[in-house]
Amino acid sequence: MRIATWNVNSLKVRLQHVIDWLETSHTDVLCLQELKLPDEKFPRAELEAKGYRSWFAGQKTYNGVGILVREGLNVEEATVVRNIAGFEDPQQRVIAATIDGMRIVSAYFPNGQAPGTDKFTYKLHWLAALHDWIAQEMALYPKLALLGDYNIAPEDRDVHDPKAWEGQNLVSPEERAEFVRLIELGLVDAFRLFDQPEKIYSWWDYRMMAFRRNAGVRIDHILLSKALAQACSFCEVDKTPRKWDQPSDHAPVVAQID
Repeated sequence: MRIATWNVNSLKVRLQHVIDWLETSHTDVLCLQELKLPDEKFPRAELEAKGYRSWFAGQKTYNGVGILVREGLNVEEATVVRNIAGFEDPQQRVIAATIDGMRIVSAYFPNGQAPGTDKFTYKLHWLAALHDWIAQEMALYPKLALLGDYNIAPEDRDVHDPKAWEGQNLVSPEERAEFVRLIELGLVDAFRLFDQPEKIYSWWDYRMMAFRRNAGVRIDHILLSKALAQACSFCEVDKTPRKWDQPSDHAPVVAQID
């Protein structure tokens, strides 16, 4: 099964990009973030016409997550959940489903704005709640994948200029510690399972020709439980859609589970 995550930064704007990429990438399950549209505006029919069923938690203007599943794969409807159990939050940031026995979680982690702000405090509370919920999910589902825009660059090698980013959001010690806490649950960074070229990133600012200069950060991740990590044969960032007209500022991350 080929699984992927992609922050599309508005599904309304980037729907054709998603359709085009699905047709060429042979992806079976695609986790989306930043839908930026309410449920009633989700393009379910257009995606079904291309062979993908959809589950989603939308929100007008902001946030929103979804899971697209290729026809033929079994999705256990009763296992679909939206948001973190026990965490009161009006922001739509999590959706999970069991697909052919694999627990897939699509998550849009809070940005956090900057250390010391209310939004950063919210991010840390959200991360703590996610950690505890994922621990419970892993107890139920040994085959679990947590995919999404984490808004965390876990190491200095995941940042184009670590010195320039020092002390900023996405790379703070507190955020990186929460990433490590997820790993300590028994999850594995699929990207780091393999030898990778240097300076591979998944997000580039629209400004200052950041993509052209490869001034990016790796903040989109696929974490796998050990059972899935053992079956993972590759993981890569596909920069191709970032080169298209009016692209998302993120690129998809793809992993193959054999």
